[in-house]
Amino acid sequence: MAQSILSIKDLNRYIKMKLEGDQVLQDVWVRGEISNFTHHSSGHMYFTLKDPDSRIKSIMFASQNQRLGFIPREGTRVIARGNISIYERDGQYQFYVMQMQPDGVGNLYLAFEQLKKKLGDEGLFAAERKRPIPKFPRAVGVITSPTGAAVRDIIITLQRRYPSIPILLYPAIVQGNQAAPSVVRGIEAMNRLGEVDVLIVGRGGGSLEELWAFNEEIVARAIRASRIPVISAVGHETDFTIADFAADLRAATPTAAAELAVPHRLELRQHLQHLRQRLHQAQHARLRALRERLARLQRSPVLTNPRRQLQAPAQRLDRLREQLAYRIAGQLARGREKRMRLERALSAFNPTEQAIFARRRLQATQRQLQQAMQGAFKDKKTAWAAQMRHLDALSPLKVMSRGYSLVYDEKEKRLLKSINQVQLGDMVKITLTDGKLDCHVWGMEEMPDVKTEG
Repeated sequence: MAQSILSIKDLNRYIKMKLEGDQVLQDVWVRGEISNFTHHSSGHMYFTLKDPDSRIKSIMFASQNQRLGFIPREGTRVIARGNISIYERDGQYQFYVMQMQPDGVGNLYLAFEQLKKKLGDEGLFAAERKRPIPKFPRAVGVITSPTGAAVRDIIITLQRRYPSIPILLYPAIVQGNQAAPSVVRGIEAMNRLGEVDVLIVGRGGGSLEELWAFNEEIVARAIRASRIPVISAVGHETDFTIADFAADLRAATPTAAAELAVPHRLELRQHLQHLRQRLHQAQHARLRALRERLARLQRSPVLTNPRRQLQAPAQRLDRLREQLAYRIAGQLARGREKRMRLERALSAFNPTEQAIFARRRLQATQRQLQQAMQGAFKDKKTAWAAQMRHLDALSPLKVMSRGYSLVYDEKEKRLLKSINQVQLGDMVKITLTDGKLDCHVWGMEEMPDVKTEG
């Protein structure tokens, strides 16, 4: 059996396909210490990850390491996420790093990423679920530590920007195991109270562990369930928490949250002044336009010489009056002529004359009808007499009067025309012009050369 022989390149490529086809090796987290670290001028990082028992060559491309929150150094212990593949040229497999965190916060970072993905897949961070922050809130609720710098910055900023705004503070624990439930209770209490239009939830800066309460799932869900819009104000500008993604608006710092919650009084004053100026300008423009219109009306010929404006309509009225009289006279003349024509036509249709004429026509028609009927009767009578003479000539009685008779069988149902229709001894009936004879057949003699009908 022939054995297939691979080139080194094909072999390395085959091994690479096998590695990249393994789902586990395409998304793996490893913990190790950085050694042989090189930050190339291209921006790529080349290093080895090792532990006491083994090591693996690693690379992190510039497109991924630009987002690192720390500077890797020789000997730094890290937790890295990436995939395993092979570099075909050297035939050496290596770890391609996509994310990396210093060891110690790695477990928390993993939990942060997992919860972020879970809640994001549920749609908890969807933009369409974000509520607008009211422009002019009646009161602001603050949920934070009552002794930290954050609450002081928030209150000072609120009072500086909007001195008349009421501030309701819910003293919450913002660090430690009891922090997340405390923040949730604060959100729920503010919603039950219903006295504020916007909530600021947060604390000052700190490490990932210190900010962890705002990465808890119960806090994110409480923020999303709040009927009051929530501004998150956790840590510094570079700090991102799950609460930031769940909130309706994220502020970089507690001070920035206070600035987003209320308008600045100076800005409002400037805006009011601007509106007042616009109102005055609009009023002046309106008044100026009305004055110009009034001046035009005062200069109008209608007001300066109203009698002149009536002259043309008066002349037109006179012309219309003359036209109306002329048309009425014409209508009356045409009416009289029409009446005279109708009277002449009506005299021709006088009922008395019409009755006399109709009587004469009726009499003439009666005479014509009588003459026509007499002529028709005479013609019919002559034709009837001719038909009677013809019918009499064809009558059997007329023939019988010359000595002929009719012979029937005994029951007078059949006229006998041949000796073949009777036998000797049969009874026959003979009809004469003046009566009938009952006879017996005593003898029969056939006439030669005489054809009889059956």
